[in-house]
Amino acid sequence: MTGGSDPGVRGRDVASLAGVALTGFATALLLVLLVAILGVVAVQGLPALSWRFITTIPRRDFFDAESAAVLPMIIGTTVRVLLMTVFVMPVGVITAVYLSEYARAGSRYTQAVRAAVANLAGVPSIVFGLFGLGFFINFAGRGLDRWTGAPGPVWGQPSVLWASLTLAVMTLPVVIVATEESLRSIPAGLREASLALGATKLQTLTGIVLPNARPGILTGGILAISRAAGEVAPILFTGAAYYLARLPGRLTDQFMDLGYHSYVLATQSPNVGQTRPILFATVLVLLGLTFSLNALAIIVRARMRRSLRAAS
Repeated sequence: MTGGSDPGVRGRDVASLAGVALTGFATALLLVLLVAILGVVAVQGLPALSWRFITTIPRRDFFDAESAAVLPMIIGTTVRVLLMTVFVMPVGVITAVYLSEYARAGSRYTQAVRAAVANLAGVPSIVFGLFGLGFFINFAGRGLDRWTGAPGPVWGQPSVLWASLTLAVMTLPVVIVATEESLRSIPAGLREASLALGATKLQTLTGIVLPNARPGILTGGILAISRAAGEVAPILFTGAAYYLARLPGRLTDQFMDLGYHSYVLATQSPNVGQTRPILFATVLVLLGLTFSLNALAIIVRARMRRSLRAAS
């Protein structure tokens, strides 16, 4: 038996160290970029950030630092994200349950549904905005106006309802994929034990599978919120307004949005230097709102996980 280590083992060790180093470098680079982006936004935006900026309705000339404010944008962004979540979660979860628990793996219908979900995930966001304009506003909205005999356009116009539904269609693949992966992670033994005790498949699903999959389902909701909160293209034609002197009070009202307002400040200001602090302050508020909504969902998910561990 010869001394020394095996060259094959040394080669595997070197490859393993190289892989660890490469992944560590990529992670560090990602963190550096994140800190740099947040740092630039904070440094540029904090001087213009104030309690008045957050809690008042701006005048139409919101390019002026003295009159700039973002309360309608905060309310509008929050409402459309929460409505989007209400719309997308039931549909996404039901679709994922069908694909994971009921659909036959090799059937053409199942393959067509999975292909549709995959293709939907790759559609550009501006296409969803055009879809919302054509289907929700021109078709469904105007159809409702004709059916109800409204004297003018009530449903057949941009509104927070249609913008939220458009975002729900856009984020549907995210919820479906995350929920399906969560359902697959549930051990088959739990299902088999429930069925062996005489429970039906529906009772097993509602009493065993879905409760244990709730943290993963909420992960899909968090990802959907993260994507939808900063999207501008889908709401350009379906609900976002350039300026409103009031907050949205009905589903048929238009709304102001932090993302769209940031776009307006960046592209339509007569004095870019004067507007830059307002722009970064608006972006800072948008990031804070997005992180807050995500944090709320993460807290709920963590409590669900603790309750599931305590029950087991």
